[in-house]
Amino acid sequence: MKEVYTTGEVAKICNVTIRTVIKWFESGKLTGYKIPGSRDRRIPRGNLLRFLEQYQIPVTSLDPGKKRKLLIVDDEKGIVEILKEYFEGLGLFNVQMAHTGYEGGVATAQFRPEVLLLDYNLGDIDGLGVAQAIRRNPDLKGTRILVMSGYLKDSDVKHILAEGVDDFIRKPFKMEEIREKVYKLLGIA
Repeated sequence: MKEVYTTGEVAKICNVTIRTVIKWFESGKLTGYKIPGSRDRRIPRGNLLRFLEQYQIPVTSLDPGKKRKLLIVDDEKGIVEILKEYFEGLGLFNVQMAHTGYEGGVATAQFRPEVLLLDYNLGDIDGLGVAQAIRRNPDLKGTRILVMSGYLKDSDVKHILAEGVDDFIRKPFKMEEIREKVYKLLGIA
């Protein structure tokens, strides 16, 4: 495990330019040290971890070979299976599934996904209730929530986004559309 990072390595981890990392360093947002007699900067792992957590950058970006965690919660088993197969096929994700709001809440607490694909109409509880429970748990503050529904009105979509949901996609959707939304939530490509 790497203990000290260069500005170039931090830039790759955070998906920004080296100049941006230098600005963070110079402003004190990202702490480390300069190598004596040089302009080179080094950031200890602990400082980088604190920075990533503070600015909600997924810590898994420190280990690029590690798969991203994705949880799919939908009461329509066919949709869950298709999404699971699709995202696993991309080779970037460790995917888990749940079929009720209750199962989704428990799975979120145990699995701690980076992204939660959450159907709004779950039968036992709506997606907003699940999202609100997740937002009340400080251990899950880094989980990004993408709600899926074919029935919500625009005013309802605005409401759930104001209540802590990170993004929304209307069913039916194309796989490329949902992939792009997940990537955007993760800050990749």
